[in-house]
Amino acid sequence: MQQMDIDSIRVSLVNYQRVVILRAKGSNRCLPIWIGPAEADSITMRLRNEEVPRPMTHDLVQSIISSLGASIGRIIVSDLSNDTFYAKIIIQCNGSQIEIDSRPSDAIALAVRADAPIYADDTVVEMAGVDVDEDTGKPVSPDADAEREDRGMNEDELKRLSAFTEFISELDVDDIGQGKKPPHSHGAA
Repeated sequence: MQQMDIDSIRVSLVNYQRVVILRAKGSNRCLPIWIGPAEADSITMRLRNEEVPRPMTHDLVQSIISSLGASIGRIIVSDLSNDTFYAKIIIQCNGSQIEIDSRPSDAIALAVRADAPIYADDTVVEMAGVDVDEDTGKPVSPDADAEREDRGMNEDELKRLSAFTEFISELDVDDIGQGKKPPHSHGAA
């Protein structure tokens, strides 16, 4: 399990899809996850401490959890299957721990509201992580054979992820790690 920080939220200029870039603490390894525009806005608004006149859905869920005497302990990007990421929200309630299945985007939106740490399963980071060159800020892409061997992926899995890889290569990642840190860093729980 690797602790992650939100590095940035990006928009592809080609198709306007959003992606949240999680960066492993103390590493140049990033985990890009496609998210919807509503979730991207929800995460961004909270990171910028923007106030809204009425609670958004993630604010409402956080309020319900708190009102029930529970808290969000952490979230985990737990799996990647058929090009879909999965997450778990770990809720602490009455001395016990409850795991709730979630989309990563919703889990991340709740984590920034609860100031809860974000983690990613090692397998997910190995399968979909992108190494970023420290000097240039550009993704470092090993050749396909080395990538397949390092990640234990077969040819079909690499083809399925090729659209994802093309999307990431289209992003302007020059300033990953160069800009301001989000106001909510996620420390260890």
